[in-house]
Amino acid sequence: MKPNNFTKTKSPQSHRNSSASNAAPSGVDTYIKSFPKDVALKLQSIRAIVKKTAKDAEEVLSYQMPAYKLNGMLIYFAAFKNHIGFYPFSSAIKFFKKDLVKYKTSKGTVQFPLDEPLPLQLIRKIILFRVKENLNKNGNRKN
Repeated sequence: MKPNNFTKTKSPQSHRNSSASNAAPSGVDTYIKSFPKDVALKLQSIRAIVKKTAKDAEEVLSYQMPAYKLNGMLIYFAAFKNHIGFYPFSSAIKFFKKDLVKYKTSKGTVQFPLDEPLPLQLIRKIILFRVKENLNKNGNRKN
């Protein structure tokens, strides 16, 4: 049996540095469980919202972080030392600009500080926006 090269971190790290050998986690469960309980709970909250809001989305690991596909990539998220990175693409950042003023953002990213509660309703609205956006793409394929 091969040894597991994935090592749990004692504190949230960049998703790219969360293992001793830089091996990708074997799945989203493994990724989430690799973080301290308080961070894992936040990651699990986002995961639950995506699963409830985008029931047909496929859960994958992409760029060594949880991601969801529905007629193309829907969203990504990842834990870092001081924040949860949420990646809903630039269209969602632009659309929800007023709702995101209290968070650090860039073209396609929102940073939710670990020391604050997650804005669960806002996350849900952003996911709904992305689902509608992806389903309205030309070709309307599922994944």
